[in-house]
Amino acid sequence: QVQLVESGGGLVQAGGSLRLSCSASGRTFSSYAMGWFRQAPGEEREFVASISSSGRSTYYADTVKGRFTISGDNAKNTVYLQMNSLKPEDTAVYHCAARPTPYSNTYYQGGNQYHYWGQGTQVTVSS
Repeated sequence: QVQLVESGGGLVQAGGSLRLSCSASGRTFSSYAMGWFRQAPGEEREFVASISSSGRSTYYADTVKGRFTISGDNAKNTVYLQMNSLKPEDTAVYHCAARPTPYSNTYYQGGNQYHYWGQGTQVTVSS
């Protein structure tokens, strides 16, 4: 079992930055691919970014490419999402997700590909 706890959300003005953190416990973090998803009120959950267990492969949704960066620190069992140039449409609850994988350079884009989820952290971007 893996427990995920997100932090770092908050209220920020458009154009600002936030860094989200997702701390994992319970298993060997280095063998897990990680992802970030978000869900705005009344909307379906949306893929944001993913990173392979090795950290060498990343993938981003077109809506955040060039503005967001996903990274991981296996020593701290933590994955980060650096969000720059934030827009009001980035407002959502952000969730991190994890799945075990034997493929160290594979990332996953589908929500149904992940086994474990955090409770989420609210990000609100004002115009």
